[in-house]
Amino acid sequence: MREHSSATALGGFAIAAILLFAVAPAVLSDFRLNLLAKFLCFAIVAAGIGLAWGRGGMLTLGQGVFFGIGAYIMAMHLQMADAARLGNDVPEFMEIAGIRELPSFWQPFASAPVALIGILVLPGLIAAVLGYGVFKRRVKGAYFAILSQALAAALAILLTGQQAIGGFTGLSDFRAFFGFKLSDPANRRMLFFIAAGTLLVVVALVRQLMRSRYGELLVAVRDQEERVRFLGYDPANVKIGAYVVAAFFAGIAGALFTPIVGIISPADIGVVPSIAFLIGVAIGGRTTLLGPVLGAIGVAWAQTALSEQFPSGWTYMQGVLFIVVVGFIPAGLAGVWPMLKGLLDSRFGKEPTAPAPRIEPAPEVETAPVTEERVESR
Repeated sequence: MREHSSATALGGFAIAAILLFAVAPAVLSDFRLNLLAKFLCFAIVAAGIGLAWGRGGMLTLGQGVFFGIGAYIMAMHLQMADAARLGNDVPEFMEIAGIRELPSFWQPFASAPVALIGILVLPGLIAAVLGYGVFKRRVKGAYFAILSQALAAALAILLTGQQAIGGFTGLSDFRAFFGFKLSDPANRRMLFFIAAGTLLVVVALVRQLMRSRYGELLVAVRDQEERVRFLGYDPANVKIGAYVVAAFFAGIAGALFTPIVGIISPADIGVVPSIAFLIGVAIGGRTTLLGPVLGAIGVAWAQTALSEQFPSGWTYMQGVLFIVVVGFIPAGLAGVWPMLKGLLDSRFGKEPTAPAPRIEPAPEVETAPVTEERVESR
C-alpha cells in the first residue's frame, strides 16, 4: 500500500508539472500567465495554512503578517537595487517624500544574500517567538484566532503610517529582479516557473510532514491534546513547529508575490487578505493535501473573473460560498465526491451484508490432576 501510494503521488506530481510547465505557458497569454503566478503564491500560503489549521487545528487568521514580512523585504531589496543601478542614494519614492538618507533598517537588505536569508529566517523566527508565547500559555481556539488577526491588523496599521516604507501606497515600480529586467516577457515567464516549482516543492514537503510521525502527532494534538500531554509529549512544541512551517511558506510566497505583481502595500497583508487565504483553504478542503492549494487558486481565479463583471457583488458571493461550505460541507469541495459516493452507494448500491458470525473457540475443560489415590481407587 505504501508503494502504491508513493507511485500515485509521483504520478500526481508529474501531471501537475506537465500542466504548470508545459500546458499553461502554451495556452495562456502573458497576462493570464502572470495572473496564474500570482494565484500560485496564494496557493503556497494555503498549503501552510492547511498544515497548521487542517492538521493542527490552529485557526491562523494572521498569515498576512508573515506574507508581508517576506514581501516587504523583497521589495526593499529591489528598490535599493534599482536606486544603485541609477546611481541614487535612496529609492525614488524617498526622494519624492523628501527623505535624503537611507533609513538604518533598510541598509542590511541592500545585499541580495542578506535579503534572501531575511526572507527565509525572519518569518519563521517571529512565528517561533509568537508561538512560544501563545501556545506555552495554552491559548487556543477562538482566542488564538483573534490574537493572530489582531497582529495582522496591527502590522497593516503600522506600515500605513511609515513613510519610509511607502506608507499606505506601499512599494512599487520595480525595474529588475536580481539583475533580470521585469519588463522583459521572458523574465516574467521565468518568475512563473519559479513560483510553480516552489509550489510543487512546498506541496511535497507538506505531504511528507503529513505522512510522518510528526504529522500523526499533530493530528493527535488537534483531536486529544490532553491525552497527548498525558503520553509525555508537549503539545505546545508540536503546534509551534506547524506554525513556524506555515509562516516560512507564507514568507516565501510574499517574496515571490512582490516581483510578480509589481507592488506590495498594507492592503495586501492586512485582515482582509488573511481571511481570504483562510476562505480558499476552507472551500478547497482544509484536511486534505491538495484541497487548500486548489481552493486558493480557484477562489483567486473566481475573484478575478467575477469581479470584472460584478465588482460590488463578489464579496457577497464569497461570503455566501464560505457559509455554505462551512455549514453544509465541512470537508470542503474535496469532500463533495466522497459524500456523493456515500449517498449513491446507500441509495443504489448493494445492501450491506451482515458480517459473518464469529465462531468462538470451545472453552477448555479443566480436569483435575491424576493422583496416586485416584489410580488406586480405580
